[in-house]
Amino acid sequence: MAQDIQYSMSNEDQRKDEYFQRLAVISEEMVKELGRDFAMGALVLAARYIAERNATPPGAGAAMAAQAHAHASDRPAAAL
Repeated sequence: MAQDIQYSMSNEDQRKDEYFQRLAVISEEMVKELGRDFAMGALVLAARYIAERNATPPGAGAAMAAQAHAHASDRPAAAL
């Protein structure tokens, strides 16, 4: 008989899982509405922002999105 193994996630793991689920939903929405290249570019820019920890001036969100869209067409889509 196979024993049921129960995995109990810590509170931190549960919060991380919730963020991954939210990222998946947002990613799917971006792909559906704006295309795969835009979605990947936007997520890469977000990761770059986190890595660099630059302060973002007010209204920079639209500029970042425009930059992601402009640069996404310059390179081939990556296989996931």
